[in-house]
Amino acid sequence: MESDSRPTMEALKKMDEEDRLNWTRGEFEIPSVKACGGDGDGEAIYFCGNSLGLLNKKARQHIMEELEVWSTSSVTGHFSHPYSRPWKHVDRPLTPHLAKLVGATEEEVAHTSTLTSNMHNLFTSFYRPTTKRWKIVIEQGSFPSDWYAVHSHPRLHDAVLSPEQIEEAIIPLKPREGEETLCTEDILKVIEENKDTIAIVWLPLVQYYTGQLFDIAPLAKKSHEIGALIGLDLAHGIGNVDCKLDEWNVDFAVWCTYKYLNAGPSAIGGMFVRSGLDDKGKRLAGWWGNDAATRFKMEPEFRPTPGAKGYQHSCTPVLSSIPLLATLELIGKVGFSAMREKAIRLTSTLETLLRSSEYYVPLSESSRTTKDVGFTILTPEQPWRGTQLSVFITGGEEVMPRVFGRCLKKGLVGDERRPNVIRLSPVVLYNTFEDVGRAVEIFEQAIKAEREGEAGGSENGDEQRDVIGGDGP
Repeated sequence: MESDSRPTMEALKKMDEEDRLNWTRGEFEIPSVKACGGDGDGEAIYFCGNSLGLLNKKARQHIMEELEVWSTSSVTGHFSHPYSRPWKHVDRPLTPHLAKLVGATEEEVAHTSTLTSNMHNLFTSFYRPTTKRWKIVIEQGSFPSDWYAVHSHPRLHDAVLSPEQIEEAIIPLKPREGEETLCTEDILKVIEENKDTIAIVWLPLVQYYTGQLFDIAPLAKKSHEIGALIGLDLAHGIGNVDCKLDEWNVDFAVWCTYKYLNAGPSAIGGMFVRSGLDDKGKRLAGWWGNDAATRFKMEPEFRPTPGAKGYQHSCTPVLSSIPLLATLELIGKVGFSAMREKAIRLTSTLETLLRSSEYYVPLSESSRTTKDVGFTILTPEQPWRGTQLSVFITGGEEVMPRVFGRCLKKGLVGDERRPNVIRLSPVVLYNTFEDVGRAVEIFEQAIKAEREGEAGGSENGDEQRDVIGGDGP
């Protein structure tokens, strides 16, 4: 992007005036600068929706309604509900929206449990190692929960696998020397080179650290050609980028709902199981996965509900699920294609402003090791990203926390990843183009202050840094 295309604040405000979706910001409660640990009054610039989305005003209303039902109706709220959301079927208004968002049929989707629990659940069913095909492909830089979970499953099959096979079970995908993101052709090459031993290819749709969007269709095709399954972590994908699980022919997937779907801290997640995928009778059964028609007969034989819902274990937690409805209905009203169109413009505007900064340096090995204070961008250019830009702060590992602390004090709420990265994510439903402009101004001021050695760059982000939504940020 050319530096001479840098938009003015007046131009950004005009973009907001002309934005068809400018009304959706009013649907959310925007935190104040002071409440987020900053100095001053007014609303914070909240660019942390990739970790925890903001509260939808209607979600607050829904929660209060559920508390009212609990107070006045108690157990009968499971069956008779004054707002037509009986707790027994609290997931019913959610799953049609979720299925549409991930590009699946409703039968293939279940709203249940948390991301890592769902991941363990599905790996128990679909990771079936043999002495000839037992390996799992996963990116080396994957979110730790995924990394830990994947490593745990070969160890559960020590009756089939030798200690040497368990040790060699994980194939870690690494970027090329001097690069931050993975190339599709390199992943395809790894799959081909290990085609006789791979059981599962496990990838994120959007990488949590770099913000890279993966090209899933050719990876799924190649996985199936060699006889392996492919599964996805949609934590940073759902509600952020287009998900086309059926079109891509993905086998199974999991997600959380507290990021771009604004369902609240530790909210209930979900999973996808491709129609026709056979677990050969190998699953962790629970009564909520039993056929809904006979579930309350309490019969001793487990008859699974067809599709993904047959992998559920316990009844759906109401207070951790119902806030999700507000954003899902809002997305249904707005249309995700319109959201994605605005997301591309928002993030591209942020990129334009950052790249035109005097403190910006192009991404290279030298930019990552320079002692000069500045920044570069790790996230790939459009179309291989969502709304997140991962900004690498140069000048040494001690610099980023001080820059982050200065940003937070001025009301810019992103999040940091030690040792050098600040993630900034302008979210379509509640961020504006003016927010983007103000965010870059604050960020540049923080970099300038660090260059000039000003006081005030304390690590005020320590508490912010460790905030998570459930399975992870």
